[in-house]
Amino acid sequence: MKYLLDANTYIMAKNFYYGMDICPGYWEWLDKQFAFNIVGSVDMIARELRDGNDELSDWVKARPAHFIANDDHDTQLIFQQIVEGVMKADFNPGSRDLFLAKADPWIIAKSKSIGATVITHELPLPANARKVKVPNICRQFGVPCMTTFEFLRKLNARFVLERHD
Repeated sequence: MKYLLDANTYIMAKNFYYGMDICPGYWEWLDKQFAFNIVGSVDMIARELRDGNDELSDWVKARPAHFIANDDHDTQLIFQQIVEGVMKADFNPGSRDLFLAKADPWIIAKSKSIGATVITHELPLPANARKVKVPNICRQFGVPCMTTFEFLRKLNARFVLERHD
């Protein structure tokens, strides 16, 4: 897979601009990209999303293959490096602990291990910020990272309105 999606990309899409009831084309497009082995995510993201009690959790439960394992040896080693790097940095303890308790370090580690790009809604913060953000950690570990909209443009995604003649 070339691109791994962060949980916030699914959640924001469902809650706002690509609601499943108003833009089913987005969700069909994700299915097609997965079928071409271009897009996916990691099991830890699936776990977070399945915990909801909504249409997104149902969508995720129906697509277990979209979420690849993150328990392989290479990913584990990179995850350990990320944890060590975050623990050594001067981050706010609450932000640090929340980051480490979630899927974020796992998606970064898996992306690095397979040469994928992380897709997230998070934006980088200045280097002296004390809050942990996915794009900053990606940069620190040499993992490409882009926003959802950069990703959609790069893949030339099009969600065209149906014609009803």
